[in-house]
Amino acid sequence: MDFSQSPMEEENLTTVTEFIILGFPEYPELQIPLFLLFLLIYLIILMGNLTIIALTCLDPRLQTPMYFFLCNLSFLDISYTSVTLPKLLDILLRKHQRISVIGCFTQTYFFMFLACVELVIISVMAYDRYVAVCHPLHYTLIMNQRCFLLLITGTWVVGFLDPVAHTFFISHFSYCGSNEINHFFCDPAALLKLSCSRTSATESVTYILGAFVALPCFTLTLTSYVYIISTILRIRSMEGKRKAFSTCSSHLTVVILFYGTALPLYMRPTSMQSLDLNKILALLYNVLIPMFNPMIYSLKNREVKAAVRKPFNGKTNVLFIK
Repeated sequence: MDFSQSPMEEENLTTVTEFIILGFPEYPELQIPLFLLFLLIYLIILMGNLTIIALTCLDPRLQTPMYFFLCNLSFLDISYTSVTLPKLLDILLRKHQRISVIGCFTQTYFFMFLACVELVIISVMAYDRYVAVCHPLHYTLIMNQRCFLLLITGTWVVGFLDPVAHTFFISHFSYCGSNEINHFFCDPAALLKLSCSRTSATESVTYILGAFVALPCFTLTLTSYVYIISTILRIRSMEGKRKAFSTCSSHLTVVILFYGTALPLYMRPTSMQSLDLNKILALLYNVLIPMFNPMIYSLKNREVKAAVRKPFNGKTNVLFIK
């Protein structure tokens, strides 16, 4: 049996050479206000996360494993938003919606790469808080310099490798219909919607590959906080409970925000996803969380607040929580 396409079928297929990112076409009158809003958010993200990085590097009291991980998280948030927001700002201001196929797949890869790194680093930080709360006397022994350097190196290596297969499959699909991406960046789910290839088998493979990273990370984070909460509940004094909880309250807030947006966004089959809903969830995940992370850590950590006040005060007394 000849499976080749007839000349008529070949004429009806137009290979996509570029994509058009629609952004937010449903609000044409709000393009400039949205540009100003997202520009302000981007500047806040840059300023907030660069401040955390600078404080961690300059203040010796913040040069501990927890703040070393936080410094990496801040660098990650800057990189993460820089993959998507500049193109969105260009779309809103200049209506420059076109992006090359290579440029689109490159954006997709770096988006998944940095998302994977964030997933792993949040889990590593949960383990760090578990050691700090449940084994405080052995904290410096367990979380030594060699250990946390291995953890952070492994985090970035895993993040770099995990999306390779997913990006490879997506880039080798046939795109022969519409080239309009109903999103504000080259989202993997939006690209799968455009493909005229059969994607169900590939989706299954990539979900399985993703589960090799996502499931252990989620399990590690959940287990760490089960032990942390049970340890805090066994502390007799309210002051002791408050001090123990304060060591992980910032990170717990970040965990809730992260999984609260990431799970409904990416833990569903593509066929069940609404692209309009995905855009809203992606804004929360991709824009608001990187903006809130520095605020959460600044407001809830006395060490960070003391480091911020240090240039303005001659002397600052800081209560360390280990």
